[in-house]
Amino acid sequence: MDTMKVTKIVGGLCGALLVYLMINWGAETLYHTGGGHGAHGEEHAQGYKIEVAESGSTEAASEGPSFEELLASADVAKGKKVFSKCKACHKLEDGANGTGPHLFDIVDREIGKTAGFGYSGGMAGIGGVWDIATLNAFIKKPKDLIADTKMSFAGLKKDADRANLIAYLQTIK
Repeated sequence: MDTMKVTKIVGGLCGALLVYLMINWGAETLYHTGGGHGAHGEEHAQGYKIEVAESGSTEAASEGPSFEELLASADVAKGKKVFSKCKACHKLEDGANGTGPHLFDIVDREIGKTAGFGYSGGMAGIGGVWDIATLNAFIKKPKDLIADTKMSFAGLKKDADRANLIAYLQTIK
């Protein structure tokens, strides 16, 4: 293939991309529905604002079993499957640290004291032990418990997943 054909092909692709971008820009200009800011900084949104009265009690809204009940009926096999999200960084063998510290005998172990692993300042200084409540809070959203943790995992939202995972980790001794 000679350079003239290559130039024509590249030019055609660039022209097609330019046409696509122009159509996209025109459509966005004509059909823009997102919110924006007015002249005085007030925010505008499409639609109507509907005021809703506050309900009397938020405690009645808590549905389902407590975390302790979920933990009592947790499925270790399901916890092993949930652990697959953790195994990229954590190992289960004693002393085998990876990107994260090993999780062998993690339940009731001191926080931030695993030998041979370099913890962040917040993790090393928090103190205490990895009891069930602390593990649950950390696995739910690590940055909420320890703001400067090196762990980039977003957390497990489902209570049942966390209960199954903790039940599985309790068996690793």
